[in-house]
Amino acid sequence: MISSMTGYGLSSSIEGDSEITIEIKGVNNKFLEISLKSHEINNDIDQYIRNAVGKNIVRGKVDIKIRSKSPSKTKYFIDNKLLKNLKKSIKDNLGIEEHLKFSDIKDIPGILNIETKKKTNNKFIKREFKKALKDFADSRNKEGMKIKKVIDKKIKGIDYLVSKILKQSKKNINRRLKSYKEKVTSLIEDFDKVRMGQEIALLALKHDVSEEIDRISFHSKSLTDEINKKNGSGKKIDFVLQELFREANTLSVKLDDPDSKNLALDMKLLIEEMREQIQNVE
Repeated sequence: MISSMTGYGLSSSIEGDSEITIEIKGVNNKFLEISLKSHEINNDIDQYIRNAVGKNIVRGKVDIKIRSKSPSKTKYFIDNKLLKNLKKSIKDNLGIEEHLKFSDIKDIPGILNIETKKKTNNKFIKREFKKALKDFADSRNKEGMKIKKVIDKKIKGIDYLVSKILKQSKKNINRRLKSYKEKVTSLIEDFDKVRMGQEIALLALKHDVSEEIDRISFHSKSLTDEINKKNGSGKKIDFVLQELFREANTLSVKLDDPDSKNLALDMKLLIEEMREQIQNVE
């Protein structure tokens, strides 16, 4: 099953004094690009998240936002070495021993230090991230199913056009052969019938589109097989569509019947529409 590169995943939960919200968004990109925005996680969690995304996602730009609230602890401590230096400096310069109060030192840089630490629950973050990632993957799969339905419909349209072109082509060849014979017979009384048949066959061969029809049918089947695979590749599908468009273009050039040429042009339009859709596929 093909998967879209666009998707959205969200997980939000409260556990005790901790609260976390994880949001994942995905958009189209040629390669996998992960953007992680959070000031609350350490390097281990950062690496865990990137590894988890890399195992599940092949292509696309993935933006991850983590917002969390957790209990914090604040510590106050005095740098005794700087305090002794301050007292010594007062004694050396003023000649007095000063009994300093808290109000005297609280605004002096470096002596009174405040340290605030947040208690991060790594298990809580990992659990919620797994939920958000699953929600994100489900969203991409749903979008992929929508794209698959569109492509399936257009493949059927191509197969229908192929059958109509093939039917008209056979009629046109027979009509063309008959027309060539009638023209030659009306102009020449004494001629080599075998040579004439050979020349007419060569002329008719120039307008034979059976090879192009066979290749288009082959690429159409390849396309169907790929979008039905468990892990269908957007890059491979795009390559198949390029080949399909090339054959459809050759077909439209070889066809000289206006109705058949219009059918070939309709086919090219369907292929272009599929190529637009496939840009979203992973």
